[in-house]
Amino acid sequence: MQRIAVLTSGGDSPGMNAAVRAVVRKAIYHGLEVIGIKRGFSGFIEADMWPMDLSSVADIIHRGGTILRTARSEEFKTPEGRGKAFANVQRFGIQGLVVIGGDGSFRGADIFNTEYNLPVIGVPGTIDNDIIGTEYSIGFDTAINTVVDAINKIRDTATSHERTFILEVMGRESGYIALMAGLAGGAESILVPELRYGIDEVCEKLIHGYKRGKLHSIIIIAEGAGSGLDVGKQISEKIGLETKVTILGHLQRGGTPTAFDRILASRMGAKAVEILVEGYRKHMVGMIADKIVASPLDASFKGKKAIDLDIYNLANILSI
Repeated sequence: MQRIAVLTSGGDSPGMNAAVRAVVRKAIYHGLEVIGIKRGFSGFIEADMWPMDLSSVADIIHRGGTILRTARSEEFKTPEGRGKAFANVQRFGIQGLVVIGGDGSFRGADIFNTEYNLPVIGVPGTIDNDIIGTEYSIGFDTAINTVVDAINKIRDTATSHERTFILEVMGRESGYIALMAGLAGGAESILVPELRYGIDEVCEKLIHGYKRGKLHSIIIIAEGAGSGLDVGKQISEKIGLETKVTILGHLQRGGTPTAFDRILASRMGAKAVEILVEGYRKHMVGMIADKIVASPLDASFKGKKAIDLDIYNLANILSI
């Protein structure tokens, strides 16, 4: 193997730049040439790519987002689109591909490998932390720290005005951001899409808290579990408490990656190159028990990563 390519795809996440840096520098260490592909699979189809060297990734480890840019490509989902991408594989002499992204990106990489036998390695980069095969994905730690910082600020106002605040966070199908940030931030209730909840139970916890002298309450809801505005309205109608709703939105995607995410991304990016050199052809890297390991790429999207019920139950106990 003499030349590989790297791209970032899907939603951006803090730490992607650190992963790109690790891929480029580890590849050069092994004597490989690296092609950077801009705008994900769209750039792959359109040949929006250029040779990268050591200086290409200088001074980016601390930056959020991705210098390679990212996009979602409907065309790559078609055989014709993937055919155009393979023509560029041949044109540029690419012998291996590192894809940094989420499960949708991994699905595309898996199909491409099946059709054209190009070795592909997935590096999990998504703030949702919903990838099977890794305990943490790049960007998750930064995202929950962003949410916890928001909780800390909102609590100041909530205490001053003795109000109930509802914080809506990202997570259409995965409640990991809500769960971990809620535990770290001391939320009274955590509402996630994986588990059913009743508004009566939420209200009972609020009433119990105020009866024992609490000056405020914080409720965290993942967007996939419902609308923060709707929950706030239901609480007001049922028990008469005034609620305020904050929707963090894409604020959670940005910002300087934490030290944890920088280290994780560096380890995963380097490991991706290592296993390409070793001859792996369709795998992903992940962190299991603090070790960076390889697993079959298709295992990452054949099923749904379960939420950690032990942590969910602990959060409920501690919020009493």
